[in-house]
Amino acid sequence: MERFEITSPRPGVALVTIARPEKLNAMDPLFFRELIALTAELGADPEVRAAVLTGAGRAFSAGGDIASFREIAGDTARVRRHLRLVFDAFSSVERCPVPVIGAVNGIAHGGGTELTLACDVVYAADSATFAFREPTVGLTPGWGVVRGPEVMGRHWTRLLALSGRVIDAATAARAGLVQEVLPAAALLDAALDLAEEMAALPPLAVEVGKAFVNRGTEPGFAEAVEATALLFGTAEHRERVAAFLER
Repeated sequence: MERFEITSPRPGVALVTIARPEKLNAMDPLFFRELIALTAELGADPEVRAAVLTGAGRAFSAGGDIASFREIAGDTARVRRHLRLVFDAFSSVERCPVPVIGAVNGIAHGGGTELTLACDVVYAADSATFAFREPTVGLTPGWGVVRGPEVMGRHWTRLLALSGRVIDAATAARAGLVQEVLPAAALLDAALDLAEEMAALPPLAVEVGKAFVNRGTEPGFAEAVEATALLFGTAEHRERVAAFLER
């Protein structure tokens, strides 16, 4: 895979690292396709009973690759296909039979925060930051506004989705987005410890428990795709993307 590296540092545990540090692990169409394939592989591998997801370099993920937005803006059919791919990719983390622990090592903005919402448990470095930055380019975090209220509640989701504000890890923990904040040097070991603890349990019990917690979480996705697709066609979005790329 081009966008991910997978290793096995502990018994029964897969460490998945987003491997595009030169782009702050930005998400392009290849990222989303590989994430879907990767979660399917993890779920089908009897040797994998838990996974840790982290990022290379100083970012977990800075979110969508803005350059790819310019390529599809104005073509509603392409935008819809792209958004469905994005939604399928984030949902594949939730649907993965094994627990996925997010180890948020740095910047988690836009799709990075949405990917965090998809993880089963989230640990974060004390230097990590979170944000829905989509409003700054005339969009809304489509998957995030559906899933955010269930994870963080409506007030926190509105605060982030309507302002584009960046919050630190301690604030994200207060919001319920993060379960534990750790020094950066201790983050990965703590996440791997938790994954190893889960991997040691009877796998069917863990799989059934995850499936039941996540039951009924799909409603609202189709409407969010359509609403976000409309925003991709606005002049404000095109102007904001152009300004971002010029910077």
